[in-house]
Amino acid sequence: MMKALLSLALAATPVATVTQLSLPPPTGPALIGTATAHLIDRSRPDPWVASEKNRELMVSIWYPARSVRGHQRAGWVSPGVAARINPPDSPYALPVTHGYVNAPPASGRHPVVLYSPGFGVERTSGTVLVEDLVSHGYVVVTIDHTHDANFVEFPDGRIATAAIEPPDSPEAEEKLLEKIVDVRVRDTRFVLDQLRRMPLARTMDLSWIGMFGASMGGTTAADVMLVDKRVQAGINLDGSFIGPILDRDLKRPFLLFGSDTHGEDDETWTKAWNRLRGPRYWIELKESAHLSFTDYQALFPQLGLPPDQVEPVVGTIGAERSVAIQRTYVRAFFDRHLRHRGGGILNGPSPRYPEIIFRP
Repeated sequence: MMKALLSLALAATPVATVTQLSLPPPTGPALIGTATAHLIDRSRPDPWVASEKNRELMVSIWYPARSVRGHQRAGWVSPGVAARINPPDSPYALPVTHGYVNAPPASGRHPVVLYSPGFGVERTSGTVLVEDLVSHGYVVVTIDHTHDANFVEFPDGRIATAAIEPPDSPEAEEKLLEKIVDVRVRDTRFVLDQLRRMPLARTMDLSWIGMFGASMGGTTAADVMLVDKRVQAGINLDGSFIGPILDRDLKRPFLLFGSDTHGEDDETWTKAWNRLRGPRYWIELKESAHLSFTDYQALFPQLGLPPDQVEPVVGTIGAERSVAIQRTYVRAFFDRHLRHRGGGILNGPSPRYPEIIFRP
């Protein structure tokens, strides 16, 4: 989707003019460091490419930093992926993040939140929300699901591309979606196993772990929680529920946060809602759309495209307002259930945020 819209803009924009795309700054006081890790699960082959004997993953660890002096800001995506999605003659420069590569971590241990992206997109697609959590004192680990994501770049320069074949029938589609989620759950549990072994483990308070994700990443969070009690609170950002969460009870805190038509159009939300036995919340953001819950909410309006191309994917809500509201409610949920403080905004409608609808 990002590449398609960039291509449309390229055709309508003089190449001589280069626009620097940007992400909104985080709102918290903490400086942000970021590091990447290449993880190899030798207990299982890659489920999508038969010739790959081990499952390889890339993750990024985002953490509060003690200092950023002498460290460079990280790009929004890795260099190899940037070259794939934004050609040299593009009228756009991809954004840089507010995280500094390998900056020294701040003292203390911080609650940990995992992030799983939507189907076909990279772990970087939730950076707007990830950075804000880190600026308020969380460690966030973002996960690339290899061959599910369009592109995953490894330290040796290899770029794994999407390799999931489209289904040829509704029955095959249902089975495929269940397999995709199962693979993602296994990926996530492997990442959880590796957290204590990572160089930044000393920054993590592993007694308090949450998870969130957009689209398919949202059901991934719920299905991980069903089988792994290490994850104590989760959020689904506008994703249909798939897999065991539709048939089994989840007894820990969960937030459904969707676009304003999602619940009406997606019966899996009602089914999952009825399976939530712990603290549960269902809110919707007026005038938003499916990709509003990704970085594209901030980026697409900067492309200079006509509204009829942008609004179907990120809605009519203003980008700045949408991002601010999402950050507020995501942080309030994790503050309440991982830090046991605040979160009062989740109790019901607020005059400060009339764009939020509480359901059912």
